[in-house]
Amino acid sequence: MDVSEVNNDRGELRIHENLDELRTELADYIAELSEAAVKERGVFAIALSGGSLIDLMGKLCEAPYDRTVDWAKWYIFWADERVVAKNHSDSNYKLAKDVLLSKVPIVPSHVHSINDSVSAEEAANDYMFVIRQLVKTRMVSVSDISDCPKFDLILLGMGPDGHIASLFPNHSALDETDGWVTFIIDSPKPPPERITFTLPVINSASNVAMVVTSESKAEAVHLAIDNIGHDRPLLPARLVQPTKGKLVWFLDKLAASKLDGLQFSE
Repeated sequence: MDVSEVNNDRGELRIHENLDELRTELADYIAELSEAAVKERGVFAIALSGGSLIDLMGKLCEAPYDRTVDWAKWYIFWADERVVAKNHSDSNYKLAKDVLLSKVPIVPSHVHSINDSVSAEEAANDYMFVIRQLVKTRMVSVSDISDCPKFDLILLGMGPDGHIASLFPNHSALDETDGWVTFIIDSPKPPPERITFTLPVINSASNVAMVVTSESKAEAVHLAIDNIGHDRPLLPARLVQPTKGKLVWFLDKLAASKLDGLQFSE
């Protein structure tokens, strides 16, 4: 069972005893949101990131989810992507394909990866155009308070520096408010060229899940969630605040170990 479920103004915290419990809870959560979106809209628009998040989604390939999820109704996007070839080991698309997409009956034309044959700037512009077309046909909803796309779910990991998607601390991309997708060519973490959703798009989603594990990220989790005062650095993860949507944190005990006021039994 969960160690703890806590609600605060930084979202709902779901803290798990171990990674197996987190994987199962995450699969249940995604499957429930998929079912609700398909029932309401006929489709489920989900945006993924890379890293350990994709491995933690692996339960979706197993029973019962492989049979009960309506995979044909999924439209898949990436909240960020490295500007490399799709078969490159750094590609978020390749990771998702190898771990998940190749193992479930997703409709290939519903998988919207970036154009990997152009520059980072062109790839960002192309990706924004693709999303605009799908907003027009309502495969992706639109926010009722801005013109931003409203994804049913955006799944994000977080780095030890508090970065989310490819929005890094103190980077100018954090200030981008006009476009839906922006690009960077100087990522502090290789590879340097990436495209990323902007904060307004992330915060327009119906649901945002932050999936964070390991002790190496405990300090960043503390800075992203706890009431830390104004003299501490404002991490990109702390700027994830869905305007009308719901934010849920999936944490293991190690990642949650520095949160204020939480005590775990041995």
